[in-house]
Amino acid sequence: MVKKHGILEKIDDYRWMLPVTYKPGMKVPGIIYAEESMLDQIFEDKAVEQVSNVAFLPGIVGYSLAMPDIHLGYGFPIGGVAATNLRDGVISPGGVGFDINCGIRILRTNLTEKDIKVKIKDIVGALYSAVPSGVGSCGRIQLNQSAVDDILVNGSKWAVKLGYGRIEDLDNTEDRGRVEGVDPADVSSKAKERGIPQLGTLGSGNHFLEVAVIDHIYDKNAARVMGIENHGQIVMMIHCGSRGLGHQVCTDYTKDMVSGLQRHNIELPDKQLACAPISSREGQAYLSAMRGAANYAWANRQCITHLCRVALSTTLKISEQDLGMDLIYDVAHNIAKIEEHTINGKKEKLCIHRKGATRSLPAGHPLLPQRYQSIGQPVLIPGDMGRHSFVLVGTERSMSETFGSTCHGAGRLQSRKAAKKQLKGLQVLNDLAARGITVRTGNVHDLAEEASEAYKDVTSIVNVVHNAGISRLVFRTRPLGVVKG
Repeated sequence: MVKKHGILEKIDDYRWMLPVTYKPGMKVPGIIYAEESMLDQIFEDKAVEQVSNVAFLPGIVGYSLAMPDIHLGYGFPIGGVAATNLRDGVISPGGVGFDINCGIRILRTNLTEKDIKVKIKDIVGALYSAVPSGVGSCGRIQLNQSAVDDILVNGSKWAVKLGYGRIEDLDNTEDRGRVEGVDPADVSSKAKERGIPQLGTLGSGNHFLEVAVIDHIYDKNAARVMGIENHGQIVMMIHCGSRGLGHQVCTDYTKDMVSGLQRHNIELPDKQLACAPISSREGQAYLSAMRGAANYAWANRQCITHLCRVALSTTLKISEQDLGMDLIYDVAHNIAKIEEHTINGKKEKLCIHRKGATRSLPAGHPLLPQRYQSIGQPVLIPGDMGRHSFVLVGTERSMSETFGSTCHGAGRLQSRKAAKKQLKGLQVLNDLAARGITVRTGNVHDLAEEASEAYKDVTSIVNVVHNAGISRLVFRTRPLGVVKG
């Protein structure tokens, strides 16, 4: 293979600059966080082209950023971060993605691996029964359009108010599970219809529920603040998003913005980057609708949390109090936010697009709950269903280099189609079982899409962001049981 990354300028062992001379029209350089050994694959995936394309966006500030889990996405690369100013900058649905606020939460428990080892199949079966999964899956929580409007505005607060969780869950959720500035009228009736039957459901693709065990602690103090005391302690992860409602919001506004590009005199190298000025009618309407979809996603994960607590308590025949299934934190992966950052020595409000990227706020940041003021924001980086996942914390360096952002997961190495061509779902299932990992899914054939071989090695990804200083390792988990969408 001919190396193409000679066009990149090496900043240090973990940062590479794509100069504005790479493609005429780039307004800012690109910066890619990666080890040199990762670069050939990043070029082969054409993700570098998308990094350069994002640099064309009107009003973009600083750099077009890419995390080490970068891979080809719609318009923006997955693993892309971009900031635009509020004066003449734009907002792009492609910079958020179709699964708005696809995100992850992690819960600690009082259980140990010894407590559940012989019961793991029963536990995974109970979770599979409790939380509907798969394409178009419908939940057991009955809604009407009025309730959907309430969820769009109130997010997790709606769920907790109706008994799907605890008040302290809100404190341990990004934005307390509710971002303000939503007008339900900006969400189409079709999007709301898609959202009515799907609250409390997992969905498909890379969404999952995972029961895992702590197998390494890097920072005992930070782990203790999160409720993690020992190796062998059981945790649970929930990864899903806004389901059909969020997908429809992205579809609706991408179409509107493509038709409006000429009206706003915006020229782009890729129509998938369709955008509108943040201050425009379309920009403000999308921002409102996207926030509503993000709130739906937080309510969805909150309802799933309640269903999982009940399922585990019932299956293990212990009280929820003895179970101790407390939320450590919940973070969004696909979202755009108006945040304050320092640019050229001055504080400025910017629109931060994070697509397949995680917020990484440092200790002392005013947006953090009191619990995490001393250590920084928990950063949750899941691997694939056969390998480790990691929890880190945010750092000051992320604020100065990446608009308070870091990676969000392993990142795909193969497309779903390529993975299914190379692998057989039943063999993947059997291989995982041989390694002591119990998996339940509604479609064994599609399990090949989510095999470890289809993903980058998350350990390498996490090492980059840790060594680059944009987030810091706290503990590692190993999967025991997984429910796949």
